[in-house]
Amino acid sequence: MKRIVRLLSIVVAAMGCMCVSCSDGAGVRGVEHVVVIGLDGFAGNTVETAEMPTLKAMMAEGAWTLQARSILPSSSACNWASMFMGVGPEMHGYNTWGSSKPDFPSIYLGEHGIFPTIFTILKEQHPEAKTMAMYEWHVQACLIDSMAVDHYRYIPVGDSHSADLTNAYADYIKAEKPHLSMALYDTPDYEGHHYGWGSDIYYSRLTEMDAHIATIIEATKEAGIYDKTIFMIVADHGGIDMGHGRTSMAEMEAPLVFFGKGVKKGHKIAAPVVRYDTAPTIAYILGLQTPSVWRGRAITEVFE
Repeated sequence: MKRIVRLLSIVVAAMGCMCVSCSDGAGVRGVEHVVVIGLDGFAGNTVETAEMPTLKAMMAEGAWTLQARSILPSSSACNWASMFMGVGPEMHGYNTWGSSKPDFPSIYLGEHGIFPTIFTILKEQHPEAKTMAMYEWHVQACLIDSMAVDHYRYIPVGDSHSADLTNAYADYIKAEKPHLSMALYDTPDYEGHHYGWGSDIYYSRLTEMDAHIATIIEATKEAGIYDKTIFMIVADHGGIDMGHGRTSMAEMEAPLVFFGKGVKKGHKIAAPVVRYDTAPTIAYILGLQTPSVWRGRAITEVFE
């Protein structure tokens, strides 16, 4: 009898995971596009001293926090998975630095054999929506549900210092006007590891990345979608010295910036924010229903 009850409870739990519940709203009015720019290893405590005029203008004209909390120790794949999947590692199963598949079974797998991502639910609810992801670290491809992405491309970081990815991303935006797109950079994590998060080369790379962000914003203007777009700057973790994987606040806190249509001006986010709030917030912006298995919350207070 106990075995039957146990089996029934498993079935009910699985059915609950397959249900969807309405997101907090019907979308941000007038927004049709979300551009997500991810900087690996971007520490929140380095923003104020960095020369990043584009990012700081976005903060002044948008909403932001420098204290979005990561999962510790600062495991890159674990944090990127959490951002896209709306839950922490105890549910999606990606638990180590370079996980290209779950380290332990995900609590639920969708029809594509991966825990439901923001790309998954967008394609399920709006098959006609255009989606795109470009990335410099190959593991990131394993965390986005590539079957739900129309165009995904691995452009390894090299001598171009990310210019190749930025130019390809900008060209795609101008040509295809995707509804949800992501550019995921390996910078400034590489510089932090090799030279230190307070080093001159780390800060120099941040300034270069700021120019890349400006190029992407300009691409939306050329595409004619700027006035219908919300931009999000996200990061997976910070850093300290040249270390990685420590349990320090410098590694736990990273920037999260919203800019564009319908975003409050100069709004510092006061409520606690964690990595897995990212996907529900994108769902809210686009008016999507969210899977009941997600645990993050939409950060609705940043919108008008």
